[in-house]
Amino acid sequence: MKKLSNLTHLLLIAALAGFSVARAAQSWSPEEIQALRKEALQFTGVIPDKMPGAEKDTREQIALGKKLYFDNLLSKNQTQSCNTCHRVDGGLPGSDGEATSPGAFGKRGDRNAPTTLNAGFHHAQFWDGRAPTLEEQAKGPVLNPVEMAMPDETEVLQRLRTHAEYPALFKTAFPGTGDAVTYDHMAQAIAAFERTLITRDRFDDFLKGKDAALRPEELRGLKTFLANGCTACHNGPLLGANTYQKAGLIHPFPTKDPGRRAVTQDESDEAKFKVPTLRNVALTGPYFHDGSIRSLDDAVRMMGWHQLGKELSTDEIRDIATFLHALSGKDRRPITTASKTAP
Repeated sequence: MKKLSNLTHLLLIAALAGFSVARAAQSWSPEEIQALRKEALQFTGVIPDKMPGAEKDTREQIALGKKLYFDNLLSKNQTQSCNTCHRVDGGLPGSDGEATSPGAFGKRGDRNAPTTLNAGFHHAQFWDGRAPTLEEQAKGPVLNPVEMAMPDETEVLQRLRTHAEYPALFKTAFPGTGDAVTYDHMAQAIAAFERTLITRDRFDDFLKGKDAALRPEELRGLKTFLANGCTACHNGPLLGANTYQKAGLIHPFPTKDPGRRAVTQDESDEAKFKVPTLRNVALTGPYFHDGSIRSLDDAVRMMGWHQLGKELSTDEIRDIATFLHALSGKDRRPITTASKTAP
């Protein structure tokens, strides 16, 4: 009986292994791929070529904004720039890989730093949507006492006006405006640079009609993503970033963060946050507003439970996570231990 039991056990393992291989090797006919693309296009679309407002940006403003984005001059002790928390150098994904980011003097904020990639397509900025535009967002961290900790606009402008290069660069970027070095112009220039941070990925190629852009397992992941209703929140070209949603819509989500209620003072906005974009999501962990989850699989599992009320199977979680990797920009790479050490 023991030998028979061992044989049965081996046969079961072999059968499961064969099932896994069969799943991985699943083939898709052109008709099935076209039908899946048609279904996906009901909920999403290709990322546009330009962000709103980009038509007004000049090369000089973009160049100035890029310099400002990377300059530690804008922090009180000159240790941090925009890029410190939103790394885009070397193909990084616009984030820092931290649950919450340390500020100029080491104190951490209470929310995860979202990526700046594609941010100009978002309907609002910050997790709670308190800034309607990239320009308004750019003004906030510089004066935030926990982040870059500059005491006021006056000190920021004094540094810029006494700098060896900035007065001329501002004048070139904003000609005919008298004193070109203003706080509004600083924010406008940074926003102009950020409007260039558009990513392209294989999912866009698929949506444009390239059948081979997604591997068979990624097609299965997309089908699983659609079948489970993930597009109820993650829709539009960015697969998110266009609405607010309560964290814990079906089952309570463990958070004390008031979310958007702190902005609107409306109790119905308690624990509501901007739905994050899924573009580049495989590169921008840890996840959620508090950065509490590092594993993409765990994030998928939790969203299935808390937002959809579904206990997703291991295969469903794996399938969806596999699809989400196809949303990574072709020229972008994840934050690693090495990339955290030097910009």
